[in-house]
Amino acid sequence: MPVLWLVLIILAVSTVGFFLGRARALSSAGGDSRNLHSLPSYYGTNVAFSVLVPSLLVVALWSLFQPTLIGNAVESLIPQETIAEGASLDLVMSDVRRVADGLGVAIKQGVISAEQVANDRIDLTDLRSRLGEVGVALGAEIQPAVLTAANAYRAKTATGNLIMTSIVLLLVVTGFALSYGKTDKDYRARNVVEKGILVLLMASASIAILTTIGIVLSMVFETKNFFGLHSWTDFFFGSTWAPNFRGDSELSILPLLWGTLYISLVALIVAVPVGLFAAIYLAEYASRSVRSFAKPLLEILAGIPTIVYGLFALITFGPFLLKIFGDGGALGVDWMSDARAVATAGIVMGVMLIPFVSSLSDDIINSVPQSMRDGSYGLGATKSETIKQVVLPAALPGIVGAILLAASRAIGETMIVVMGAGAIARLSVNPLDALTTITTRIVSQLTGDGDFSSPETLVAFALGLSLFVLTLGLNILALYIVRKYREQYE
Repeated sequence: MPVLWLVLIILAVSTVGFFLGRARALSSAGGDSRNLHSLPSYYGTNVAFSVLVPSLLVVALWSLFQPTLIGNAVESLIPQETIAEGASLDLVMSDVRRVADGLGVAIKQGVISAEQVANDRIDLTDLRSRLGEVGVALGAEIQPAVLTAANAYRAKTATGNLIMTSIVLLLVVTGFALSYGKTDKDYRARNVVEKGILVLLMASASIAILTTIGIVLSMVFETKNFFGLHSWTDFFFGSTWAPNFRGDSELSILPLLWGTLYISLVALIVAVPVGLFAAIYLAEYASRSVRSFAKPLLEILAGIPTIVYGLFALITFGPFLLKIFGDGGALGVDWMSDARAVATAGIVMGVMLIPFVSSLSDDIINSVPQSMRDGSYGLGATKSETIKQVVLPAALPGIVGAILLAASRAIGETMIVVMGAGAIARLSVNPLDALTTITTRIVSQLTGDGDFSSPETLVAFALGLSLFVLTLGLNILALYIVRKYREQYE
């Protein structure tokens, strides 16, 4: 049975269980809800949760782990001599999965009969063309071992789906029977439901934490593999970034780190003053009508895709700067040789970050108690003095958080940098030179046909871990500042 139909059955049974459980509780109380321990909806929710939660959990876990387990079992059917030189078993297994999925679609559409596939009574070249008809494109000819493994993969998947369906339906019936049988006017349904919701909330929090831990551990292990192949002193203290997939690469993070920090600094120089001044105006000076018009208009900038900003930097703003600072430009100087530069990407990125700073700062400034303003006015302070000496210091923790959010967004930005700053890794202080960042290099090192186990590819994980440590340090610094000033002004 397809997973979608199984999920629909679970949802249908849980919905029916809700109404039946609610009706049974009311019936046991003689139709008077005042005789129930809990509200009627709790009894229905208890039955629905008893059906829904365990069955969906099994479906999710089974669907997550079944492909890996079946893939490991099928790998033994692939002879070593069928793996082409320069290829890997993982690439062959990806073909096996594509062929298996394509066979299922082709059989369902009637392009191939199940008997032909099961008995291997089909020409492999003809099979490749027929799979292409159903949208399964293969780069090479299908090997007999691949077809055998694909048939085994399909058979094991079908068996696994059958077992999963049986277990899930058993859980649905058992959960419904047990919870429905316990439904009575004296049953503490509210306590059970609230404990169940607490467990779900804890599980959700655990998933978020475990996901973060998994991401960090994956980067740590791959970074360890990288440093086993490449010198850590060259990575941290070298001054040249020159990857060469044929070997003998110079992979230093310093030029990339410098480009990341330099472009982010230019972006913050643009975004923080403009965003903060806009927030002060909207919160303290603007009338209600102006605020209701200006703030949504300002926040539209946050909804523009970054690729649009990148195109603006590449097509419009970069050439504009080149006409001013380039050879034959308005100033008559030759300071800029290409439209892609630190200033191009930094200024455009700063414009993108303005709504992050202004919107959050505006909300924080508005949350400062009016009594603090009134007290300042009562002591004879002017409006501007009140803003400078009372409102802004009290709102400083939130403003620091807004700036931190903008800095994190700037450090992790990719598209604007790729299209506006270029791809040259070097140490330069000239804002009109082209530079690159850590994020753009991560993308470039993980794309292409390079060997995944080579240092030129594994360096992407070392760069990612370094970027993670950098943003973590910014968070710790901001947390320190927020706590220090919060204690002072609360």
